[in-house]
Amino acid sequence: DILKYGIIPELVGRLPVITPLHSLGREDLVRILTEPKNAIVKQYQTMLGFDNVDLEFTQDALEAVADKAIEMNIGARGLRSIMESIMTDIMYSVPSDETIEKIVINAACVNGTEKPDIIHRDSLQSPAI
Repeated sequence: DILKYGIIPELVGRLPVITPLHSLGREDLVRILTEPKNAIVKQYQTMLGFDNVDLEFTQDALEAVADKAIEMNIGARGLRSIMESIMTDIMYSVPSDETIEKIVINAACVNGTEKPDIIHRDSLQSPAI
């Protein structure tokens, strides 16, 4: 069938098996965001951890990221660009503000209707004299 379609024989020899692929669902994309050793969410948590800031993504935020990828029809490769659009401002503001203790990202942040919840430390500990 492939030869009749017009594919050259040299290429057909490189395609010994044809496998149909199914698109990834919401649960699959959320797992890709969180479960692997080098998951995108873990990377951002580690980067902010260098500044002693905890980063938390709510479950609805992760699902909203997955929904955006599905809506844009970009699959798992697009997860990084969606996460970068969410995290860019945060990554620039955290190092300059030592009072930030924790950042919580929810679905409204992913959709662009709200800013992330930023929890500040009560006060910086001044060194004892």
